[in-house]
Amino acid sequence: MKGKRIGVCVTGSFCTFARALDVVRALSENNEVTAVLSPASATLDTRFFKAADFRAQVEAVTGRPAMTSIVEAERIGPEKLFDILLIAPCTGNTLAKLHWGVTDTAVLMAAKAHVRNGRPVVLAVSTNDALGTAAQNIGGLLNRRLVYFVPFRQDDPVKKPRSMVADFSLCEAALDSAIEGVQLQPIVF
Repeated sequence: MKGKRIGVCVTGSFCTFARALDVVRALSENNEVTAVLSPASATLDTRFFKAADFRAQVEAVTGRPAMTSIVEAERIGPEKLFDILLIAPCTGNTLAKLHWGVTDTAVLMAAKAHVRNGRPVVLAVSTNDALGTAAQNIGGLLNRRLVYFVPFRQDDPVKKPRSMVADFSLCEAALDSAIEGVQLQPIVF
């Protein structure tokens, strides 16, 4: 992936923030990357990152301010800001809202505004209930036009049997495939 305008949305799966930051770094080497942060990722301090530190790191890597409001993200549609959009991590909450058409955060507005231009959205799932309640939302999104997935797997089948997480090392390959209109396979491994 080179020379693309990429939106990278971050939602509140805090344990994957370091991996998401690695993806932002890799994509920023050859592309114009803009971060879109959910309210949770932009404001909540956790044992993994202080919100201000995470935002500062993302903005330092991309060289541009992160979008954090619905108003900022709405511009994505009419201004055709991105060639492709990645939501990494994509929580169960975000999966549900995407599936049911809820637009109440900057990330969800980014997805809605981006898809209206007929451009792909790639989801990097990270949820403790992917094989539970979130399964219906994943299934619904698998059948949605312009929605693609970073391949994902169970992250701890013994302690968290319903939990699944994307293989963040495959984000760029998933983006490359999605821009060609192809789902990277296998989706689940």
